[in-house]
Amino acid sequence: MDAPATAETLTLVEAGRRAVLQEMRRDPRIWVLGEDVARGGLFGQYRGFRDEFGPDRVVSTPISESTIMGAGLGAALVGTRPIIEMRIFDFAMCAMDELVNQIAKIRYMFGGQAKAALVVRMPHGIWRNSAAQHSQTLEAWFAHLPGVVVAAPSTPADTAGLLVAAIRSDDPVLFFDPKNLFGVTGPVPAEIDPLPFGIARQVLSGGDLTMVAWSSILPDCEAACAALAQEGIGVDLIDLRTLWPWDEDAVAASVARTGRLLVVHEAVQAAGFGAEVVARMIERLGPAAVKAARRLGAPRVPVPFSPPLEEAVKVTAAKIVAAAKATLGA
Repeated sequence: MDAPATAETLTLVEAGRRAVLQEMRRDPRIWVLGEDVARGGLFGQYRGFRDEFGPDRVVSTPISESTIMGAGLGAALVGTRPIIEMRIFDFAMCAMDELVNQIAKIRYMFGGQAKAALVVRMPHGIWRNSAAQHSQTLEAWFAHLPGVVVAAPSTPADTAGLLVAAIRSDDPVLFFDPKNLFGVTGPVPAEIDPLPFGIARQVLSGGDLTMVAWSSILPDCEAACAALAQEGIGVDLIDLRTLWPWDEDAVAASVARTGRLLVVHEAVQAAGFGAEVVARMIERLGPAAVKAARRLGAPRVPVPFSPPLEEAVKVTAAKIVAAAKATLGA
């Protein structure tokens, strides 16, 4: 698809910045809170915001994630629309009660009289040998959590569109920004429209294998597909974009055609969201239609600090090629 005539080439992190900037200019109820946001954020995602919107709408907080998450919920309950910045996904572990027991459940606990219309931004994944406490990819935890939307984009355009949709949503949205792709560039329209949740992106079309992925692993999947294409293997590559809701129909249509499914994610393979995708396809299409189905994820180990060891545990294009061939040969 051609980029809109008014599109500008932006990095992924700048695409997210433009989306929030657009929405804060549109709606005075929207504000940002989190560590270092008044200084522009750890990755520059709020650069210039305090100068434009002032200290009441760009609030740097103490280093207390439970306080940040709880304050964001309280603000949402009185009618504002907060964007809660967790700085690094791993830090959200310090605010799990506020997120899991309060934000996700409050609409149900109060019979719809209260709503947590907020976004929790959680940059996740491996990034520059940042070690085990700054590199986790645990989106599957939250796909399992009733009451929240889970977004995991991989391109600047999808980041912008999904973030606008998240900010306008009356449901709490957990937004997993892929740290390792912050420098990736792509076209983003000047006027960013919301991108509906639950609609996958068809990255490549092919008839031999369905490959499903999301977030930061997409460039490796594309590289693997290019290598497979040189051997005459055509891959239907699907980027889910959101894990809840997820585009089950798009995946099912592809698998019904190819008969073979490989789900790839950066997260640990054991109990990752890939297992859900494989299980649903077998349940929906039947084992006769799904000739082979595999998952490829990281081993169940903490992410090492050492760059060579980190590289050894990562899912790479070469590992994806090998997994694809194994799926085709099954």
